[in-house]
Amino acid sequence: MSFFISTAQAQEAGGATPGFGFEPLIMLAVFGLIFYFLLYRPQAKRVKEHKNLVSSLAKGDEVLTQGGVVGKITKVADDKDFVEIALNETNHIMVQKSAVSAVLPKGTLKSL
Repeated sequence: MSFFISTAQAQEAGGATPGFGFEPLIMLAVFGLIFYFLLYRPQAKRVKEHKNLVSSLAKGDEVLTQGGVVGKITKVADDKDFVEIALNETNHIMVQKSAVSAVLPKGTLKSL
């Protein structure tokens, strides 16, 4: 039976239970810091950058949507959350501002 119970615990006097130390609190704080710096902070930074991108959309910007559509903004509705994107001379689509994932450099459409 000695291989199931360590000899040091079996010989401990009085049945004293180990006290609650600060080790669990320190580990909880370490895990909280890891969660903050590796998960929460980068995601909050990406959300802030996307919010700034959406608010700075203007007529004439060449954009890429989350669906992979590339076009030029022809109309921005300030009171609503939609923009009109010209895919070519005849095709125009309306998308939500939040669906725009990137603003491309000027002249990108001509190089495609």
